[in-house]
Amino acid sequence: MLRALSVPSIQLSLIFFLISTVHVVVNGDKQKDFYIVFLSDFLIDEVSVLQSHIDVLSTLKESEVDAKESLVYSYTKSFNAFAANLTEDEAKKLSSMDGVLSVFPNQYRKLHTTKSWEFVGLTQTARRNLKVESNIIVGLLDTGITPQSDSFKDDGLDPIPSKWKGSCAHFANFSGCNRKLIGAKYFKLDKNPDPNDILSPVDVDGHGTHTSSTLAGTIVPNANLFGLAGGTARGAVPSARVAMYKVCWASSGCSDMDILAAFEAAIHDGVDVISISIGGFSDSYAADPIAVGAFHAMKKGIVAVASAGNAGPTLRSVANHAPWIFTVGASGIDRDFRSKVVLGSGQIVSGIGVNAFNPKQNSYPLVTGADVAQASASKDSARF
Repeated sequence: MLRALSVPSIQLSLIFFLISTVHVVVNGDKQKDFYIVFLSDFLIDEVSVLQSHIDVLSTLKESEVDAKESLVYSYTKSFNAFAANLTEDEAKKLSSMDGVLSVFPNQYRKLHTTKSWEFVGLTQTARRNLKVESNIIVGLLDTGITPQSDSFKDDGLDPIPSKWKGSCAHFANFSGCNRKLIGAKYFKLDKNPDPNDILSPVDVDGHGTHTSSTLAGTIVPNANLFGLAGGTARGAVPSARVAMYKVCWASSGCSDMDILAAFEAAIHDGVDVISISIGGFSDSYAADPIAVGAFHAMKKGIVAVASAGNAGPTLRSVANHAPWIFTVGASGIDRDFRSKVVLGSGQIVSGIGVNAFNPKQNSYPLVTGADVAQASASKDSARF
């Protein structure tokens, strides 16, 4: 998902999150981790499925109360699974039980220009079927969204498609939805405030706003980045509807448990496409929440589109490669931003770069990186 207004780094992400497991220390040296457990066939209704999850956990815990307290998520709409706080021994016991398909630890995944669509050949003059396109609902799992962006204005759009079953609650610092941005939810396993984020669908990072506008942003003329890359910003399908499912947080990253919960919600809400620019590496598809979520989406006729990652080209550098996922790789682009430096001799040196400030004088001394190294960096490192 290429950024609508970016410098020519066509990486699909700006921020990397540490892949780790959440640890909770209890009862002395007994350590508990979050695990995700997939079970076999559904029961009749959601209440029965939820109770079955509690019953399974009760076989490991001292009481049903303990079982309920350990349960973090109960996935009851699109697949039969739950997430719980377990010791390693409890997880091993669960994995050997009848009816348990898989048990794997929760991990944290990482996040992976106005010219993008011309670059791939989708010009503004391409023939469109606005009636069909405005009925498309794109669900995104990301860092949230900025609803007041011009990319999400609903001017000229028809009423929200009747197939939509989702919702858009009101949150602090979130201006709400309209006929363009029709859904917004957030998923955070511990519900605790993030000191560097907002407990709402609001996008603090910018990644989710970028991917949403690239996919389905309304046409915005005269868009630019501080005067650079001026042009008309637009999504691939400007009249499509957007539903945001915030699963990535500034301090903790993107949790497997939250990703699965968002997949389940998006499938139930009635989206047509699920887009996810998040990645990581798992030992198998069965232990990969994106692969599992996308598989269940496919069973409902929903297309899952995911980024291949930012690394490579080396072995094991491609993420989200399950055969039922439409995987999109990064590419080079035919544009760059150049700045010129005039030396004292009059020689002009041109290089790729953008000034982050307005020069206050006409000339500056020429120095190496080592000459202006930070106190925390060695001179050898600063030279690079």
